[in-house]
Amino acid sequence: MVQTPQQRRRNAQFAKEQEARMGKAPEELKKRTKEVAKSPISPVWVAILGFAIFGSLIFELISRFFR
Repeated sequence: MVQTPQQRRRNAQFAKEQEARMGKAPEELKKRTKEVAKSPISPVWVAILGFAIFGSLIFELISRFFR
């Protein structure tokens, strides 16, 4: 099966990356990977806490307004 030009480019890029990794210690390779900073709480919990705080604030303002 013949490779498309896009496949050929990707294979060349992969081979180049693999060649650059040859002979290096695993510790050096781990330094290259980027770690994405992850929030300690999920967005669902942030929404629930926001609703609890700001929702109660809005209800309090409404109750004080109609007194």
